[in-house]
Amino acid sequence: MSYIRVTKKFKFESGHALYGHDGKCKNIHGHSYQLEVTVQGKPIADKNNPKYGMVIDFSDLKEIVKKEIVDEFDHATVFNGNSPHLELANTLKSNGHKIITVNYQPTCEEMIIDFARKINSRLPSEIKLYKLKLHETATSFAEWYASDQ
Repeated sequence: MSYIRVTKKFKFESGHALYGHDGKCKNIHGHSYQLEVTVQGKPIADKNNPKYGMVIDFSDLKEIVKKEIVDEFDHATVFNGNSPHLELANTLKSNGHKIITVNYQPTCEEMIIDFARKINSRLPSEIKLYKLKLHETATSFAEWYASDQ
């Protein structure tokens, strides 16, 4: 049976600040992110399997991405935990704000690497992460391909 790629799209709102950046992005600001997750596998051939004919049930993929990415990052502000923003992040967190500190600069490029690692860790062994596409704006995005790794 042929390998097939299936894609599911997700949306979430998130803010960040890029410590040390030489432009506007050094300021706290937000984006309406769109994430496209493409996985690859062979459709299930067992006619007795309730997932017969599917590479992965879209609801199963949704559960993985929702838990690992959307629920965590939606309406959160992301800070590089190795920057002076950490003091601000801790103050905001202590006042009830949803704050995520990461060990990288929270650019679209670094976030997509983090997302690939998180999604890969939850996929069944017979399903491979093929591609991620993370839109930071309607016209700006980063892509991650398994073949490039």
